Amino acid sequence: MSKKILILGVNGFIGSALTETILQRTDWQVFGMDMGDDKLKESLGHPRFHFVEGDITINKEWIAYHVKKCDVVLPLVAIATPSLYVTDPLRVFELDFEANLHIVRQCVTYKKRVIFPSTSEVYGMCQDDEFNEETSTLVLGPIHKQRWIYSCSKQLLDRVIFAYGVHEGLDYTLFRPFNWLGPKLDNIFSTKEGSSRVVTQFIADILHRQEIKLVDGGEQRRSFTDIDDGIDALMRIIENPEGKATGQIFNLGNPANDVSIKELAELLVRLVGTYPGYQKVADKVKINAVDSKHHYGVHYQDISRRVPSILRAQTALNWQPKIDLKTALKKTLDYHLANAGEKLDEE
Repeated sequence: MSKKILILGVNGFIGSALTETILQRTDWQVFGMDMGDDKLKESLGHPRFHFVEGDITINKEWIAYHVKKCDVVLPLVAIATPSLYVTDPLRVFELDFEANLHIVRQCVTYKKRVIFPSTSEVYGMCQDDEFNEETSTLVLGPIHKQRWIYSCSKQLLDRVIFAYGVHEGLDYTLFRPFNWLGPKLDNIFSTKEGSSRVVTQFIADILHRQEIKLVDGGEQRRSFTDIDDGIDALMRIIENPEGKATGQIFNLGNPANDVSIKELAELLVRLVGTYPGYQKVADKVKINAVDSKHHYGVHYQDISRRVPSILRAQTALNWQPKIDLKTALKKTLDYHLANAGEKLDEE
């Protein structure tokens, strides 16, 4: 049965990749809103893709109309950059919680299915070897560590959505991405340090001949997940065979790709050096440790390790991540280096 999918934040990393996959593999229609369209070149003009440029905090009538007409709603708009959790926490709360709460409530009103992006950050400083959706505790730092406002905002929406499911019959699925990466993740040519997430920040540092800064030595560990594996899981959630995704929370990550940030930096430098014309660039890269208080400010606090249990996704969705870290990074570099030479020459 053909579906109508509403994606808010359709020009983002996940939204653009999901849209492209839907249009390639299904007969579904996609209705999307975002404030730009630079990541949608492969989808714009497609007869089943209906795009409008807009802001979810302003264009509320358009959103209400399309929530009502669509079958599935994915509110993907969020600020997900750690530096901004510290420097602009109120903006994070207003967009990530308040704006999305309005959309969730419309899904309740019109009885529409919502697939909401939670985050691996909700687990905070949990000490479990693997984070489990059902049993792991969600451990956040003190109030003055403003870094946690993103995690707290997402966690509260998780709890609100769960309550709407129990008490109002909302059809929902929550998914928690664990450091998804791939083509179109951020903009490596942004001039503002901290505007990217760690993989693209490091790529930008290498290409701009800047030092790679390892916060507190880069001993923190993360589990990185290729975007294609993540989108595969999302497609299974949207399809929802036998309703197995309804009312569930899924960790979507790759436990096999667990590395330290220092190891990630070193691997990226080595990979960049394998590209024609980039060996000298890689040879000149300096990797230095920096103190988190000086880099992010006193309101920052970090997470030492973040590894997902994916048993629930394996069981309910028959999903298994397949792409190793080196391959995922190579795909990301292929995309960013395709036109990097011309742009770097302009600097």
